Amino acid sequence: MIVLALDTATPSTVAGVLLADGRVVEARDDPAADSRGAHAAKLLVLVEQALAEAGVGWEAVDRLAVGVGPGGFTGLRIGNATARALAQARGLPLVPVSSLAALAAGATPAANAPGAAPPPLTAAVIDARRGEVFAAAYRGDATLLSPAALAPGDLADRLLALDEPVQAVGDGAVRFRQELEGAGVAVPADGSSVHRIGAGALCRLGAVGEPAERDALLPDYRREPDAKPPTR
Repeated sequence: MIVLALDTATPSTVAGVLLADGRVVEARDDPAADSRGAHAAKLLVLVEQALAEAGVGWEAVDRLAVGVGPGGFTGLRIGNATARALAQARGLPLVPVSSLAALAAGATPAANAPGAAPPPLTAAVIDARRGEVFAAAYRGDATLLSPAALAPGDLADRLLALDEPVQAVGDGAVRFRQELEGAGVAVPADGSSVHRIGAGALCRLGAVGEPAERDALLPDYRREPDAKPPTR
């Protein structure tokens, strides 16, 4: 199976292709830390770049996967609308993937190796701005803390209540390192690749996920948008 996946839940724009032999080709844009991203300008360019570097045409793609969040409101709208349009134009099944689950899965690659130790408990933490994070906690395929929008202190308390070692990854974990480490949560070094949603995890989750009805697929915003129309 050949899977094309994309994600725009964070300021990064990510596209990737999972080939039949298990290799993943990734194309991405990672802007500066204070940027909200350039998803509208970058997404289709990166999709075509990933396909070209993988050496496959659209006719070879079996399914399309898209990160549905939670994450930035504008980025999710752009990514999900683009995915729906591509799925319709190319006649492809469309698979929703939790961006938090993909972030966590990318941080525990060894869990899939034969004879590997049980995967650690991983908290995926995306900066939601407004002093909040989008977060969930996983052990392998099991969800121990459901996705939610939380204050960093509340997340730290919930992770502490799990009463076992936790690693936290994502730009939210980096931003609120002090609060998380104060609760005994391990946060990898700021520059580690585990803090970014990767195409490999997106593609592999998309390969095993259930396709959604295209026109019913909606982003997981998890809270109201930052910008709202004025009220009279």
